[in-house]
Amino acid sequence: MFFYEIHEGDEDVGSAVLLGHEQRFDPDDFFALVKKVRILVADSYEEDTLSEAIANELQRGHGFLHVTDDLLVASVNVGESDTDTYLVTQGEDARTVFVKRDESGHSSHDHNGHGADGDPGDDDDLED
Repeated sequence: MFFYEIHEGDEDVGSAVLLGHEQRFDPDDFFALVKKVRILVADSYEEDTLSEAIANELQRGHGFLHVTDDLLVASVNVGESDTDTYLVTQGEDARTVFVKRDESGHSSHDHNGHGADGDPGDDDDLED
């Protein structure tokens, strides 16, 4: 699988989409295809961004896979310590970080995705 990226906006504020394809395209050929599709969708897209509209059209008509959050299986935040390394889950409109509180009321990220006692169904399961 080969990956391609489409950016929109500038370096400070913008968006990017990721695409996958089984074929390796020459960068100039990919650029030409994106320009062609941009002209096709520029005046009629319903997606939030032009880059998403182009990615969706490349998926529909050219065999690309538009890698979106709904395809995301797992997200892990990593840090220098165990406390800063934790699982982030994704719901319909939000991502959830699993945390647990110790006896003093301080919270720390839970590493197994369950509540303070490890039971996923207890009331002590907290979502941020």
